[in-house]
Amino acid sequence: MMWPLMNVISLISEEVPEGGQAAEHHVPIIVEWVNHLLGPAVYRIQEAIMPTVYGWFGAEWHGHPEMPIPTHMVMFFIAVIISTVGLRWMIGELSIENPSNRQQFFEVIFEGVRNLMRENIGPHYMRYFPVIGLFTVLIGVSNLMGMIPFLRAPTANYNIPFALAVLSFLYYNYVGIKENGLLGHLRHFAGPVLFVAVIFFPIEIVSNLARILSLSMRLFWNIFGDDISVEAFAQIMQYGFPMILLPLRAIVAVMQTFIFMYLSIIYISEVTHHEEKHEVSITTEQPAPVAA
Repeated sequence: MMWPLMNVISLISEEVPEGGQAAEHHVPIIVEWVNHLLGPAVYRIQEAIMPTVYGWFGAEWHGHPEMPIPTHMVMFFIAVIISTVGLRWMIGELSIENPSNRQQFFEVIFEGVRNLMRENIGPHYMRYFPVIGLFTVLIGVSNLMGMIPFLRAPTANYNIPFALAVLSFLYYNYVGIKENGLLGHLRHFAGPVLFVAVIFFPIEIVSNLARILSLSMRLFWNIFGDDISVEAFAQIMQYGFPMILLPLRAIVAVMQTFIFMYLSIIYISEVTHHEEKHEVSITTEQPAPVAA
């Protein structure tokens, strides 16, 4: 069952061979430079490892000696660098009395994510903020990179959204097992009544596994479709018109970042304990005035 799924994924994410003549003008120059510098060493490692890994799933590995480091991997590492340096620059020197414009912009994003997590997860939301914040920044930068000349959005290749969706899936299941124990977490899939557990359990397992595909497909097809549409319009009208689409591309990138982040928050909220604080309000009654 696993190897047909891998074939489907490989068909979806398959790119034109980046080392051939047909793709010569489509490979960003920075990808060519990275492969020229690191490609031979990486390909030797791939030759030693990848045939065995693919053999586990009954598949055959076909390497690309001219371009062993694919475009989406180079772009993803660039996204990591941009996210790290950009966050440090955006925060800058923190100031309460006189915050900079970039600090205020960062605080708006921080407060928005934090409030969303507090409303859905509960008072203990900060335990999971680093992971959710990482998803938000990294996916946002990756989506927006398609708007930068000579760069591409790594999320426009299915391998990256699929890997991010798997990480989200593994993380919220790890949270569920850590907080509820293995049996308690599995009990969560059995439904509210034990005598219907035989029906509910397999349905819930399949439903949770399907979240990997729903998260990854939604992110991939929106960013990939956005790139394809802009390239098509650019071929029809090369001057001016593609610039008009930049605000639309930014909206799509931000919306897909928000959807991935929000669904990851919802998945965590389903497997965590909601610790509610009950505030007791004490009303003091004023004595009625005595009539004269």
